[in-house]
Amino acid sequence: MNNFYIMEDQFKIIKTTSENKDFIALVAKLDQGLWESYPELKVDYWGNNIMELNPNVLLIYLDDAAVACACFKKYNENAIEIKRMFVLDEFRGKGLAKKTLRELESWAKELGFSFAVLETLYKQKAAIAIYQKAGYIITDNYAPYIGLQNSICMKKYI
Repeated sequence: MNNFYIMEDQFKIIKTTSENKDFIALVAKLDQGLWESYPELKVDYWGNNIMELNPNVLLIYLDDAAVACACFKKYNENAIEIKRMFVLDEFRGKGLAKKTLRELESWAKELGFSFAVLETLYKQKAAIAIYQKAGYIITDNYAPYIGLQNSICMKKYI
């Protein structure tokens, strides 16, 4: 891994949709990593990760390269569900996941939502730690993750 310092103002954040080619490419890398880590779960989880048209996508760029992404979708009248959080390996540890979460939460608040939920898998220790540092607490699994023991569900009032 390269050890280099990047100034926060070098990153550009854009709001886009799930049709964005850079988002599609980053999600493909995310999925590849998940299936390599959890091949036994593909049957249970594949339907939860189908790419649907989503107007609430964030991309973070360094120069002209997309290095991180996330999105949210409406979960219910008051809540969003954070989905598809991903940072390229070489850009991890630089605060991009935290920055992405803050941006998504702010966007959701502007749209009138009051809390966020998310699901991650039990082996995702770094992700769980990031979410907890950002104020998310572990909660009972919500639909469609009820009964899936490998899921860790979290929530936060925004």
